[in-house]
Amino acid sequence: MLKEAILWEQAGDNKLRCNVCSYRCLIPPGRSGNCRTRKNIDGKIFSLIYGTVTSVASDPIEKKPLYHFYPGSYSYSMGSVGCSFHCEHCQNWTISQADIERVYTSDISPEQAIENAARDRCKTISWTYNEPSIWVEFTRDCAEIAHSRDIKTVYVTNGYATEEHMDVMKGLLDAYRVDIKAFTEDFYRKTCKARLAPVLESSVIAREAGMHVEVVTLLIPGLNDSPEEVRSLSKWVNDKLGPDTPVHFTRFHPMYHMDDVRPTPLQTLEQAHDIAKAEGLKYVYLGNTPGHKYESTWCPACGELLIERYGFHIIRYSIPADKKCPACGEKIPIVGEYGR
Repeated sequence: MLKEAILWEQAGDNKLRCNVCSYRCLIPPGRSGNCRTRKNIDGKIFSLIYGTVTSVASDPIEKKPLYHFYPGSYSYSMGSVGCSFHCEHCQNWTISQADIERVYTSDISPEQAIENAARDRCKTISWTYNEPSIWVEFTRDCAEIAHSRDIKTVYVTNGYATEEHMDVMKGLLDAYRVDIKAFTEDFYRKTCKARLAPVLESSVIAREAGMHVEVVTLLIPGLNDSPEEVRSLSKWVNDKLGPDTPVHFTRFHPMYHMDDVRPTPLQTLEQAHDIAKAEGLKYVYLGNTPGHKYESTWCPACGELLIERYGFHIIRYSIPADKKCPACGEKIPIVGEYGR
């Protein structure tokens, strides 16, 4: 669905600069930006995907993954088409790397999206599956209605939103589940065709704006899984986002242009967990490892099992209403009440 975009400016020679993501594309007349969803039409930038959806589901919030944000609840999850990144290992490449004309889509209004979320008794709405920041006109309109219905809002994002983008979503976006895909510029340049620095900047902005932040890093054998890199990432999260920030190290499986890379050994994930804990992070999780003890939440002070998980499901929840460990009284930073 076509809609005049926000966050753009004139840049000379009939080109327009898009300021939605940190590519800040210069778009000539009749052309689209790097994400292929924002186009210069008659001297204005238009979004080609306002209200355009490819994927909709009511997911467990743990699937995002968000472990400290309304645990045990469901999130009305929506995806569109396109992405600001071009990751070699994208698991949703059939929509993220597709042209809008080549994929099945349907249209939905912000009002209907929130009505559907309320109907499904979802406590949150998540923009996910592809990159939500390129959908900002739609996500902003949805978020305004969602808050009027007491439904919280979530970006599942690559973190490439600009400062201007974060500013227009300030007060409208409640959770920022960000992928920090690696902790080297070399990985970002070669594997994602992007840069690391803007991802770190947006994550700090999200935290300072009062959003709940959780970090996911997919560990890919031989590319971003060295102990030194994991240690550097963990130190940065501790220093810039805080030791209570949940960090998820997830297991890679062969995908897209990386179908010849082996899955992440469990030992690598467990080593990453131990390094992050040694660097002061209190809540470190392993993903794509159903049944592993590090899927669960343990009290960082006394080791009490607080939330037992299996995959995306909570088996046992032992945090009382005051959100303190029942064994030692440690304050546990969970946002929102438990359960659907």
